[in-house]
Amino acid sequence: MEGHRNMKYEVVMGLEVHIELSCNSKLFCSCPVKFDALPNENTCPACVGLPGLPPVLNKHAVELGIIAGLVTNSKISRNISFDKKSYFYPDLPTGYQITQFFAPICKEGHIEIEVGGNKKTISLKQIHIEEDAGKLVHQGSLSYIDLNRAGVPLIEVVSNPDFRTSDEVIAYLEKLRSLMTFADVSDCKLQEGSMRCDVNISVREEGEEKLGTRTEIKNMSSFRSIIAAIDYESKRHIEVLESNTERLIQETRGWDDDLGETFSMRQKESANDYRYFPNPEIMPVFISEELIDSLRNNLPEMAEEKLIRMTEELNLPLTESKQIVASKSLSDIFDLTLKRYNNPKEVLNWIVVELLSISRGDNKSVDDITIDTKRFADLIEMVDKKTINRNVGKRLLVQLVEDNIDPISYVKENNLSMISDTLSIALIVDDVLNQNPTVVKEYLEGSQKVIGFLIGQIMKKLGGKADPKIVNQLLIEHLEVLR
Repeated sequence: MEGHRNMKYEVVMGLEVHIELSCNSKLFCSCPVKFDALPNENTCPACVGLPGLPPVLNKHAVELGIIAGLVTNSKISRNISFDKKSYFYPDLPTGYQITQFFAPICKEGHIEIEVGGNKKTISLKQIHIEEDAGKLVHQGSLSYIDLNRAGVPLIEVVSNPDFRTSDEVIAYLEKLRSLMTFADVSDCKLQEGSMRCDVNISVREEGEEKLGTRTEIKNMSSFRSIIAAIDYESKRHIEVLESNTERLIQETRGWDDDLGETFSMRQKESANDYRYFPNPEIMPVFISEELIDSLRNNLPEMAEEKLIRMTEELNLPLTESKQIVASKSLSDIFDLTLKRYNNPKEVLNWIVVELLSISRGDNKSVDDITIDTKRFADLIEMVDKKTINRNVGKRLLVQLVEDNIDPISYVKENNLSMISDTLSIALIVDDVLNQNPTVVKEYLEGSQKVIGFLIGQIMKKLGGKADPKIVNQLLIEHLEVLR
C-alpha cells in the first residue's frame, strides 16, 4: 500500500527500530533472556534497580552491535561509552536508561531497498546499544510491573528522514530484518517484541525544504499496523494543516489497532529533556581493529549471497529460491536438510510446496516453522528413491511436523514401503476392471476422465503404496487389451 501523498503535500518519515540482540543474558547482569518466562522470574538486584551492584557490560552484545554495523555499511566506532538517559516511567526502576548518546557504536551507515523495481538508499544516522525497560501489564483498574525485560540488550537503528511512502518503510524493515537475522544478530520477531519500530512522521508542502511538525508513532506490532498508522497519521497531519482551528504539536502518539487510529500519549521530548550524561559506573570501551576484522571475516552467508548460490551454483529456480531466502528459518532448514541429502531440487520442492502448505494450514508464521532436518532428509530420500510413494511421504511429513516421528522406523512398523511387484499390481488392476464393467465401457467409448477413478480404486486396494506411474501404465495396457 502506498503511503498518503498528493500533489500538494509530501510525507517525510524517519524510523527508530529497536532490535533485541541474540544474547543469553542481559546487558549489564547475568540474568537470562527468555521470552515466555513467568513475571519477574528473570530478575536480580542489578536489573530491578537496587543499589550496590554496578553494571558489568556483556561483551557478546558489543560484538553483535559491531556485526549490525558491518551488515549495514556503517562506520564502527573505535571508542564507545555509555550514558544515562533520565526519565520517569513505572517500568524503569532506576529512573534512567543506560544507552549511548555521546559515543554510539556505529555511525553513518546505509541500506539499499527496492520498491516497484526502483532502488533507493536509506541513510542511517547511527546504531547504538542500550538496555530495554520493563513492561506494564494492565488488568482492569490495576497495573502490574514485569521487569523480566528490564536490562535486555538492544540496538536502536536510527535512520535519517529518507522515507516518503509506507512501501519504502516496509521494504526497509524487511531488508533490515533479513540483515539482522541472517547475521545472527537477532531473531527479529515482531510478535514477540524482539523487533519494534517507531515512526517519526511529518508533512510539508511539496518543494518545501524545512521539515514539518513531527510526531512519533509507537506500539505497532505488525507491518500491517505500521502501514495503517502511517496512512492515518499522514492524513491527520494534512487535515490539521488545512484547518484554521487546529495546530500540530510535537508529540508521541500510540497506535490503536482496534480503532485503527493514533492517540496522543505525551508531548515529544527533546534531547535536553532527557538530561543525558556519561555513566560513571561503566568505563569507556576500546574496540580493536583485530576484533572488527575477525567479526567481518566470520560473517555468515547473507540472503543475497545465498540467493546467488542457489540460482547460479545449484541451478534452482529464482522464484522458489526467493521464498527460501525471505526467511532465515526456511533458509536454515534448506541448508541443514541439503547437508543430509544432497538433492537441491527435491529439498527445495518439499520445503516450498509441502512444508509451507502445512504451515499455512496451521496458520503458522514462516519464521515459526520447525522440523527435524535429519528426519526430513530421510523422508525426502525415501520418496526420491521410491521406497515410499509421494502421497505416503506427504502424510508422513504432517506427522513429522506434528509428532516428530522417525519416518524410517514408521514405514517399517506400518508396512508402508512401496509395492514394486508388477505382477501383484497387475492382479489388482484386473480385479478393479472386473468390478467396474460400466466404467470400462465408458473408457472404451472414448471417456478419459474415468482413468482417475480407476487409479483411485486400484491405489485404495494397494493401500496407497504403489507407484502411481506404474499403476497408470499397467491400467492403460490392460484397458487397451480389452478393445
